[in-house]
Amino acid sequence: MDLRAVFLSMDKDGDGRLSAAELALCVASTGAEFSLEDAEALVGVGGALDFEAFEELVAAAPAEPSEEEGSDDGELRAAFTVYEQEGEGGITPRSLRRTLSRLGERRDIDECRSMICRFDLDGDGVISFEEFRRMMVVVH
Repeated sequence: MDLRAVFLSMDKDGDGRLSAAELALCVASTGAEFSLEDAEALVGVGGALDFEAFEELVAAAPAEPSEEEGSDDGELRAAFTVYEQEGEGGITPRSLRRTLSRLGERRDIDECRSMICRFDLDGDGVISFEEFRRMMVVVH
């Protein structure tokens, strides 16, 4: 799945723009803590992201941590390993479902696939650590 497909899956009303509400809904559905206010901080109150702005936002997410972010990398990796439990090096629909269940969120496997699909930039059906890092930058 490419970035445009991710964008289109998040664009619930099909208007070619991501409203703060759509962004908040999609990011929060991944299990990440992300409010409407967080989304409005990214897109502006009443604003929306077109594909180009979304692409810039994703591209601005650092692929490698800077020295000052390096200390956060351990925390981010620890959060990643909470979800990645199968030793496959990524978050699978099954591992996401299991973790969400432990957190009191009941989701079926198709819902978990859908959540993963939103941030699975290489289309392999698994969230790698780099995809997780990018997702967290978008979320925060």
